[in-house]
Amino acid sequence: MDGKSKLAIVTNVALALIILTVGAVCFIPLGISTAGGKSDGVYYNGNTDSDMISLMFNVYQGSEYVLDIMDSLDEYGVKATFFVGGSWADDNTEVLREIASRGHELGNHGYFHKDHDKLNAAENRQEIYLCGELVRALTDAQIRLFAPPSGAYSQTTVEVAKELGYKVIMWSKDTIDWRDHDEQLVFSRATQKASGGDLVLMHPTKHTAAALPAVLEYYKEHSLHAVTVSENISGLEKV
Repeated sequence: MDGKSKLAIVTNVALALIILTVGAVCFIPLGISTAGGKSDGVYYNGNTDSDMISLMFNVYQGSEYVLDIMDSLDEYGVKATFFVGGSWADDNTEVLREIASRGHELGNHGYFHKDHDKLNAAENRQEIYLCGELVRALTDAQIRLFAPPSGAYSQTTVEVAKELGYKVIMWSKDTIDWRDHDEQLVFSRATQKASGGDLVLMHPTKHTAAALPAVLEYYKEHSLHAVTVSENISGLEKV
């Protein structure tokens, strides 16, 4: 049996065990505080009184561009945050582990890329929990950030994420690179009026990979220090 076959078996066994665990957890009533508005516990930016800026990559596809993106980040000595989907992680374990091995931060992006504002508490819990446990099983990473797919969340999502030990992360700049396949647009949206505390949303696309060196050079020239999302939001009060 070759290495890939062994890896697939290990991954499938781990996933089966996780699913069984989720089945037991999802139906346990939990005491959830509903205090605060919809934005309670959600971060749209980091420390605006700093020179820190963060690149966050939401990953459900584009595996072929992840390595090029990481090469550019390495060239500039930058660590980014990769919010990975569980189904993607299960299909791309080698790339996932490479992200972790290069010292980048891993975040949770749900298992099946569902609109979390349409899910009830049990469904939110299953999506978040299953993705998190799979990524931990495959990388040993302790992930504590959750980026809702499509930016769709409800107060229930926020409460469930908090129960599971996650901070909910949105963004202050969106390159919309998943839709607009234009290198110059990616650059301009990532750099226009860029300032400390910005959380810049990207995806692994061909045009993003091509634009990234220029984006990183711009940050460097304008004395913006690119860091992980966790470092950027460290110590901040929740919105």
